[in-house]
Amino acid sequence: MATLLLVTLLIAPSLHDRLMIALLGADAPTAADPGMAAMAQATNAVFQTAMFEALLLSGGAACLVAAAVSLLVSSRIVTPIARLLMASQRIAGGHYAERVPTEGRDELAALALQFNTMAGALEEAERRRVTLIGDVAHELRTPLATIAAQAEGALDGVVVPDDAAWALILDEAGRLQRLVADLQALSRAEARQLPLHLALIAPGALAERAVARLATQFAEKGVALTTVVAPGLPAVAADADRMVQVLINLLGNALQHTPADGAVALTVAHDDAAVRFEVRDSGAGVAAAHLPHLFERFYRVDKARARATGGSGIGLTISKALVEAHGGQIWAASAGPGQGSTFTFTLPVAERAERLTQS
Repeated sequence: MATLLLVTLLIAPSLHDRLMIALLGADAPTAADPGMAAMAQATNAVFQTAMFEALLLSGGAACLVAAAVSLLVSSRIVTPIARLLMASQRIAGGHYAERVPTEGRDELAALALQFNTMAGALEEAERRRVTLIGDVAHELRTPLATIAAQAEGALDGVVVPDDAAWALILDEAGRLQRLVADLQALSRAEARQLPLHLALIAPGALAERAVARLATQFAEKGVALTTVVAPGLPAVAADADRMVQVLINLLGNALQHTPADGAVALTVAHDDAAVRFEVRDSGAGVAAAHLPHLFERFYRVDKARARATGGSGIGLTISKALVEAHGGQIWAASAGPGQGSTFTFTLPVAERAERLTQS
């Protein structure tokens, strides 16, 4: 503002003289005329005063406009950023349900939307962590309580330490070992740290190995097991032991939920650029609400029955991690309770499999 006043003082006389020449003409009396000199001084003073007043008014108006614009810009930029800062501090403190408003369609609104998405992911991860701890504690509690009860009973003389008692303790200890091994395998598989010994293998050979491992159990329960392998299937690049483990998990799961005189079918077929493995059973089926959660850790449709069978509750989760580590996909389908279930996974054919697993 001071600069504008100084410039006005410097150029005002020149502007005044040019204005007077324009009004009176070039032939007007010169400043040597006392009357003309007095008039020139008076008009110059009025002209400078008018310019100062105009400058002050326009400068004041410009300052007001600038302040208003600054406040508006501040409210549109600084306020959302301050909200994001406060929300991030609360999330860092463990309040994962914190969210920020997403107003407008500008970059800040997009940033707020992404922030809320991140916060939602953190909240879900925390929920899963808490659930995992609770589930692991529950899974450990039952076998540990059984072992402790048997040992305490033997010490008190209530339980006779015979072969049956030792067998029960050994069975519960084995259950603990399986749970720990499954959790370790799952952790390494999800972190892509599980070593895969890839080799070209015929899909039918994988099916044959898995069926041979479970044939006796199917026969003992009276559940029919059939295998259909399409001819001319391309080879897959896979860790044979890991893929047999996936098939055993799926076939074992089908056997567990299929009553005597039921049927389970394993189908292996070519599906575009992948080989499809499908395990279909005539068992209990799954309600639509449960399908999206079947591959989550410790998720059970029927918690009481699943725990009674001694399963760890993470077999399907491990299967998903192993299939995805091979570049494949896995999913489940069911028409509803009592309608049976179908678990399907795919493995890319050899050339594509090598490219995906190396990426």
